[in-house]
Amino acid sequence: MNFIKRAFLSVKAKKGKSILQLFVFTVICVLVLSGLSIQSAASKSAELAKQQLGGTVTLSFDQEKMMQEQREARESAGSAEDREPIRFSQTPVEVEDAEKLTTLSQLSGYNFTSSTQAVASNFDPIETSSNDTSSNSNPMGGRMPDNGMADADITLQGVVFTDATSDFMDGNAEMVEGTHLSDEHIGENVAIIEETLADENDLSVGDTIKVASASDEDTTVKVEIIGIYKTTSTTTDPMGMSFTSMNPYNQIYVPYTVANEIKGKDYEGTINSATYYLADPADTDSFIEDAEATGVIDLDTFKLDANDDLYQQMVEPINNVASFSKNIVYLVTIAGAIILGLIVMLGIRERKYEMGVLLAIGEKKGKLIGQFIVEILIVAVLAIGIASLTGNLVADKIGDQLLTQQEESAASSSADATQFGGRGMQMGGGAMGGPVGFSVPGQPYNQADADVQAVDLNVQVTGTDLGKLAGIGLLIAVIATLIPSLSVLRLQPKAILSRQD
Repeated sequence: MNFIKRAFLSVKAKKGKSILQLFVFTVICVLVLSGLSIQSAASKSAELAKQQLGGTVTLSFDQEKMMQEQREARESAGSAEDREPIRFSQTPVEVEDAEKLTTLSQLSGYNFTSSTQAVASNFDPIETSSNDTSSNSNPMGGRMPDNGMADADITLQGVVFTDATSDFMDGNAEMVEGTHLSDEHIGENVAIIEETLADENDLSVGDTIKVASASDEDTTVKVEIIGIYKTTSTTTDPMGMSFTSMNPYNQIYVPYTVANEIKGKDYEGTINSATYYLADPADTDSFIEDAEATGVIDLDTFKLDANDDLYQQMVEPINNVASFSKNIVYLVTIAGAIILGLIVMLGIRERKYEMGVLLAIGEKKGKLIGQFIVEILIVAVLAIGIASLTGNLVADKIGDQLLTQQEESAASSSADATQFGGRGMQMGGGAMGGPVGFSVPGQPYNQADADVQAVDLNVQVTGTDLGKLAGIGLLIAVIATLIPSLSVLRLQPKAILSRQD
């Protein structure tokens, strides 16, 4: 009789053993398929995160390097009398230089920032409540120095694209009327103001307000309101609460050219920083290399800082889940082969007499091994079929549970870092030159859509996953059958039959 036919008859005759093998093999296949599907979903989610966030490179003055050089100069000066005091200063970035980098191929967008504090001339700012009613009081003790900046009561956030500033990208601000600022407004005297500030002063789109320099009373700029936004940001920092200009309601967005006009002629054609956004974070290093190769950046004064913290924060839970699911595949494959091997071994030992008779009548050992392999393959095919029908549901549940646990762990770590000063003092929602985003006409960058909590694993069993499962299942079946079979079939038929009780 053909050994394949004997295999089918054996599986049919030994229903109990076959059902046990089917159950064990199905559990193994479901877990392996879940691990493979989760890995595929994690890879797709990470790719989606790249598309959502891209990479970020900021061009700004290298403050740390300047401070280090001043420290070294003080240490080499000798006596304390000869040492120059460490001075806090900042060299602005030339707009012309920053614009040259916008032509590099890796870019998907950019934004420029130039911020300053000013004085409201023909309207009233929103006052900030404080336990100390003195306008020049210092929350750290004493009085504020009389340097002309103490009278500033608004913050001008000079940008290229307002829909790309940190508050709008994070969802802390939204437009309620009018239009966003864009590169078309550079050089124009226009502004976007907060809703509360507009209501308190009966201002609307189309009205004109005046802002003046806090250090030069003769410098006044008249700007037209082209938009009104609403903010949900609040200032809870003691330092920020002491200054009216730090109140989020008093933050006015203007083209960076307006902010520079308030700063003075020395700042014409300059910005505080330029932020460049890349479609793929993997291009970050190549962009920096190409930017440095242009020769327009003075690396002794400025730095190109790659910031992919948000991307890393976003994909960390996904990578952890992918790593865990990969370990699941390895462990289940090894454990499954061992368990099935033990079950097959017990079955083969019970069939010693059958094997002895077949060998005695001239059946080849290779065909007997083939019969055992076919038997387990019949079970494997049924198990893979069941797993393909139920594996997607199981994988989706396991993936969601793993991702939830990883996100909670990441959130806890982030909270601990923030508690111990991980982010530092927030000043007016990024008004003092904090991180900015990018926007291009028709394609605004929305960081809110890329929130870490919005990450999801869309687990779907694919043909590739089923192919891998079939390969792994075949490997398990062969290993689980071949090793126990060889341990018995190495004996001669007479030895096998003589040992049969």
